Amino acid sequence: MQVDVLAADDLKKTAPVFGQLSFDNHEQVVFCNDKDTGLKAIIGIHNTVLGPALGGTRMWNYNSEWDALNDALRLSRGMTFKSAITGLNLGGGKAVIIGDAKTQKTPELMRKFGEFVHSLSGKYITAEDVGMDTEDMDIVREVTPYVTGISESKGGAGNPSPITAYGVFMGMKAAAKYKFGSDDLDGKKVLVQGIGHVGEALVEHLTNEGAIVFISDINPSRLEEVSAKYGVTIYTEDPYDAEVDIYAPCALGATINNETIHRIKAKVIAGAANNQLQNENTHGLLLQERGIVYAPDFLINAGGIINVYAELEGYGKQEIIRKTENIYNTTLEILKTAEAQAITTHHAALKIAQQRIDDRKRENLN
Repeated sequence: MQVDVLAADDLKKTAPVFGQLSFDNHEQVVFCNDKDTGLKAIIGIHNTVLGPALGGTRMWNYNSEWDALNDALRLSRGMTFKSAITGLNLGGGKAVIIGDAKTQKTPELMRKFGEFVHSLSGKYITAEDVGMDTEDMDIVREVTPYVTGISESKGGAGNPSPITAYGVFMGMKAAAKYKFGSDDLDGKKVLVQGIGHVGEALVEHLTNEGAIVFISDINPSRLEEVSAKYGVTIYTEDPYDAEVDIYAPCALGATINNETIHRIKAKVIAGAANNQLQNENTHGLLLQERGIVYAPDFLINAGGIINVYAELEGYGKQEIIRKTENIYNTTLEILKTAEAQAITTHHAALKIAQQRIDDRKRENLN
């Protein structure tokens, strides 16, 4: 029997959404367009078994609509497992707005985006992400209640970035405990790639603990600012060649790929970026074979969603911190489970998250 195999470019033409490699039985994909404001956005709703799909909105100047769709699909899927493994009653969703956040973002555009979010009647709840901040969410809140991460002065939990960074720090300490026998990062060399709001907050935690921190970013002025503020070293070479103990990717995803994975010298990878593995199976296995401990991104960067979930559940800062600190215990559990079952850490985390979703699906059927 002959099977016709379509080339990638042909697949894009015949199945531009369902043919996406990142499409994973998503429940809904919404394309948003408004001529007057210039809004072009995509909302990906991956799974709502555990609850409404909550996930931030990213504004990025994508090279193509195909890239934007791929990002929305990958990110929304990641949010499903992030909420599941953290024990939150939320599904997975994410939105991307195509454009330059520095020059094209306007209050009118944000309100129009909020109207599209509102049209989904709470199936998707938005929040901030790359290219967005708390003030943007405050504007979205003017037209829809289905938004989190709004200002504390308006009754929200505020900027989730510091909590995200704290969760990454907890996950990093757990990975260090597993790999080096101690979670004390004093004297450990750590490279933080990407020093936005989360990256900078992580740098602060690391320097406070005595780690030797190197920073890398595409923004030279930002590098100088953070270097001067925390007394850390700007890494001017390719970050994948750095002789460090821990690599912390905190920018965009897929930095662990065919070109970089054999160059990474770090013994631990623990960062805030989503979808760090370009290919979950291939690159997760390669890291395992090389003896590099990978702290699954969708687990250790869950502090942000824990923070905004507080707005829906009504718990305070103390409970936010408690839930975020528990990332340490969950990370250790997953690293030990992966070793015991001879599977990758990413697979181990995915199994636990998927099991919770499957259990809830069965409950809903009964």
